[in-house]
Amino acid sequence: MTQKTKAGKPDLILLFATVFLLAIGLIMVLSSSSLFSFRQTDNSYFLFFKQLRWACISSIAAFITLLVPYKFWKKVSGLGVIVSIVLLLMLRYSSLAVTEKGSTRWLNIMGVSIQPSEIAKFALVLFLAYIFYRYPVRKLTDCLLPMAVIGVTLFLVYKQPDLGTTIVIILACGAMFLITKLNILYFLTAAPVLGAIGYYFIRQEKYQWNRILGWLYPWEYATSHGWQSVNAQIAFGNGGLFGIGIGRGATYGSLPENYTDTIYAVIGQEFGFFGTFIVLVGFVVLISRGYLIARQCPEAFGRLLGFGITTMLAVQIAVNLCVVTGLLPITGITLPLISYGGSSLLITMIEIGILLNISRYRQVAMETKFKGYNGNKLKSQRAGMY
Repeated sequence: MTQKTKAGKPDLILLFATVFLLAIGLIMVLSSSSLFSFRQTDNSYFLFFKQLRWACISSIAAFITLLVPYKFWKKVSGLGVIVSIVLLLMLRYSSLAVTEKGSTRWLNIMGVSIQPSEIAKFALVLFLAYIFYRYPVRKLTDCLLPMAVIGVTLFLVYKQPDLGTTIVIILACGAMFLITKLNILYFLTAAPVLGAIGYYFIRQEKYQWNRILGWLYPWEYATSHGWQSVNAQIAFGNGGLFGIGIGRGATYGSLPENYTDTIYAVIGQEFGFFGTFIVLVGFVVLISRGYLIARQCPEAFGRLLGFGITTMLAVQIAVNLCVVTGLLPITGITLPLISYGGSSLLITMIEIGILLNISRYRQVAMETKFKGYNGNKLKSQRAGMY
């Protein structure tokens, strides 16, 4: 990498932003889930303690990945994709699969619920980072292998069904292809084609088309397809500038999935515009530091891996916020670090741990550059992401 191989300190701004958002998430899970937990288990803290346990496990996992040199992930990128596809196949053909609300998205393994699609997103980022690093993409035929792997994963995720995660994977993987040397005309052609294919499949599924109608005409379908969109808007409206107070959002109104998919609306209801703005700033800091760390990495694989991880997080955050605010149709996408969900939190923290590890080598490389070693080489390496 450089003449100096000893790792430096992790990026403290990224670390503080992560801790801040994780703390906000725990507070909001407690606030939004307490009433539901009490009704289901007579214990208002039931879901909160489950999330707290996952937060501790995820923090340990993040610390471990912070210590593991990011080059290690080259060795397991292929294995990760294979494992994720096997887990997705188990959703269709295994007795361990769990179906809730019409979707089969979880595996119950020894009493622990695992969401394979979360693992698949991470595995695809590792795989594409390694493939693009090892076999640079310059023409369309270079894309056959990665596109085949993505296609299989997308099919299995979509058939759960999970349209939201399918969209996140398409957008994030598309962004990774965008930084290769492929001609931009391929992307201009692919966008309308994928849009037409997406429209066809959505039109075939009645519940998905109803979500589109509920998004376009929420108040006309306020008691059916638009129920979630309407109540999210009501929650934001009730919050005003500074909110109605912590804990009151759980008992005020009828917001579905208030501790998972629509938790940002609860933040708006309890803390108002001020609270949603602070959380948004936290996410902007997190994503901007991720891209900066990726760009300043002295090796192509690290840049690709950092870019892919940050983009996957950014797309998921953007989709969730757009759904809750009514800019996109309803999809079952959680808000990273904030929403309730063990698998999502664990994978997110592992990804952030990898970014922090990349930042350790980035710092050493920058220090070496300023001391006058390999300055021109590092400058040329950082000229682009790919």
